[in-house]
Amino acid sequence: MEPDRKPRRTSDRGVPGNSWRTLDISPARFQSRGTIVVVTVMVLAVVLLLRLLQIQVFSTDTLASSAAEQRARPVTLYAGRGDIVDRDGRDLAYTMKASMIVAHPAELPTYMEDRYRLSPRTPENPDGALPPDQQLEEIITELPKMLQGDSSAVQATDLRKALTSDERYTRLVLNVDPDVAEKITTRFPELSADPQDIRQYPNGAVAANIVGKYGWVGDGVEGGQYGLELSQDARLQGRNGSYLADFGDGAVIPGTRRDEHPAVDGDSFQLTIDIDAQAYVQQQVQQAKDRSGAENASAVVLDAKTGEVIAMATSDTINPMGDLEEQVTEGKEFTNRVVESAFEPGSVAKVMTAAAAIEEGKTTPDEVLQVPGSIDMSGVTVKDAWDHGVVPYTTTGVFGKSSNVGTLMLAQRVGEEKFADYIQKFGIGQATDLGLPAETAGYVPDLSQWSGGTFANLPIGQGMSMSLLQMTSIYQAIANDGVRVTPSLIRQVTTADGTELPAEQREETRVVSPATARSVVDMFRAVNQSDPTGVQQGTAPSAGIEGYQTAGKTGTAQQIDPETKAYSNSNYWITYAGIAPADDPRFVVGIMLDNPRRSSDGSGGQSAAPLFHDIGSWMLDHYNVPLSATAAPRLILEAQ
Repeated sequence: MEPDRKPRRTSDRGVPGNSWRTLDISPARFQSRGTIVVVTVMVLAVVLLLRLLQIQVFSTDTLASSAAEQRARPVTLYAGRGDIVDRDGRDLAYTMKASMIVAHPAELPTYMEDRYRLSPRTPENPDGALPPDQQLEEIITELPKMLQGDSSAVQATDLRKALTSDERYTRLVLNVDPDVAEKITTRFPELSADPQDIRQYPNGAVAANIVGKYGWVGDGVEGGQYGLELSQDARLQGRNGSYLADFGDGAVIPGTRRDEHPAVDGDSFQLTIDIDAQAYVQQQVQQAKDRSGAENASAVVLDAKTGEVIAMATSDTINPMGDLEEQVTEGKEFTNRVVESAFEPGSVAKVMTAAAAIEEGKTTPDEVLQVPGSIDMSGVTVKDAWDHGVVPYTTTGVFGKSSNVGTLMLAQRVGEEKFADYIQKFGIGQATDLGLPAETAGYVPDLSQWSGGTFANLPIGQGMSMSLLQMTSIYQAIANDGVRVTPSLIRQVTTADGTELPAEQREETRVVSPATARSVVDMFRAVNQSDPTGVQQGTAPSAGIEGYQTAGKTGTAQQIDPETKAYSNSNYWITYAGIAPADDPRFVVGIMLDNPRRSSDGSGGQSAAPLFHDIGSWMLDHYNVPLSATAAPRLILEAQ
């Protein structure tokens, strides 16, 4: 007998509860699975066809718009920076167009790899790319050669360091001619050329303390760094524009430029400065600083009638076209001490006491005062700079000889409240708003804060501080028939469309009457008077200018000792302010020497008077001012 045949079974061993099942290998089973596959393929085909229909028919506009958005980029239209010129239209600062070569180091390897893969260099494609490492070496080797002296030297080590860094953006070379920059970026598409404005200062250090400098201020941004370039930056720089365009292969696709907003160039400034006068005064100030041994020196020249600044010079002015770091190590400075530094003026400020006393009718120029060697005021004893007994000085002589005691005698007649009022009228303690940055207002204690010794100091120029510009403005008021005109530096502003905007009207303040102003100017001629016997000689005969009447005042103010916090007996501010000509004022000159060891001309003593003589003489000659019709009359300083 044949053994029983049983169907084979497969077992799911190890799975609890499973029983033996029969494996179905019938033709019907295979036919069912084939049907499922066919149906699945058909469904997928229908889905793909529907998606294709949606893309090609229904979503065409949307996708085209999306693609356009990916190609579209905003492009900046850079505004031109305004020029700065002197009173005669001569350039002080202007802009030249240039380019800078830049790179994106972090993205550079990927870009070079893609470029090499898409367009390798071959005999048939000589402009193609080399492998990334070789391409980098070619850039480092050839870029300096292509500049051909067009820009500052580029060191291969610097290029390698810059191009292999992880920076997203770096400037490789500045101040490149745009044509040269185009050749470089055509040969090396890995690099880019960004527009750059090169600010030019044709006069170098001359007037740099006024004009300032434009350059990098951080984070890839350019702007004013100091001077007018900083304070007037918003108006000088204008407003950038922009447009939108589509790009393909790194270039604008023709006909895609749209949404354009034109750039608006910055305003141009005409200053009151005379660049010839500025150059001369700046040279003289530097020489005075060097010859006197002063820590620094400054001078300013104002138009006696208008208050316009004709020259404003400080020693050791930095050259914006030179190496700034190197110059700083050599002691050059960015500051404009004429408006930024405050100091105690000393006796040069006695002109305010003189004006107040004459205006209030408390004295006359010829009154004889019996002036002792010292005076007590509210427990404070003040002496003159030289020992003497009672001397019969005229009021003119009190100021011609610079007697502290005689000045305080007259101040007592004026009184504290009236004197405080005159200080305010002369503009002390108030910034002049000249248009430059960091201008100091100086310091004058409020009348309510005056102590017993305050009134023993202020009338002789101690106990308050002022800028050199403020000090000189006092004398401008006296020279201008008693009217102080707030000093001005900006004469006119011209917009990009040529519209001329006159400078703001400067404030005018009637300080004293014309008669008082004339009397004070005449009295202060005594300061420059010489006398062989010395009796009728003023404190600064060396300030006198041949052929012209002049008036002025010397000043010596003690500085504060940083260790003792008291007035020093060895360190001084030496000042001078003068009017030329005195009989028909045209110019007012203010001078300050910081702790000099000799006179401004290098001679003995500590005086700024010789510098006034030189600056005043040059100004009168430069502007063809006629000689005084008559010589100054002999003034009586000490009654006989």
